[in-house]
Amino acid sequence: MKSVDEKDIRIIQMLREDARMSYTNMAKKLNITEAAVRKRVKNLESKGVIKKYTVEVDSSKLGYNIVSLTGVDTDPEKFLEVAKRLKDEDFARSVYITTGDHMIMTEIWAKDGDELTHIISEKIGKLPGVKKICPAIILEKIK
Repeated sequence: MKSVDEKDIRIIQMLREDARMSYTNMAKKLNITEAAVRKRVKNLESKGVIKKYTVEVDSSKLGYNIVSLTGVDTDPEKFLEVAKRLKDEDFARSVYITTGDHMIMTEIWAKDGDELTHIISEKIGKLPGVKKICPAIILEKIK
């Protein structure tokens, strides 16, 4: 499989900044044709380099004023079961299986501190096998 080149990397960077950027606009910035950009994007998609296109949402504009990156530790035999259960919860915007300080990391959106407390104590804390929950509230997203 042919690896990506510098133009592919620049296309990926442009799409990460603005997933709605037109092929025409990318072509102008790269000094290549629109057809060449279209072919490169299609190729990146077929190789699985580009998995999907998404949108970044300002959670506070939707009424979620607390965002927490929360570490969850479990009994080893309950690890995957807990991760799958968290994946199905509306409050969990993303769930990661990790190494390091915590077995599972999840991004939680809550309307306020009371809701976050309820999620941690009543939703996550009552899942069978959960041993420890470590929330870290995000103060500001820089990048």
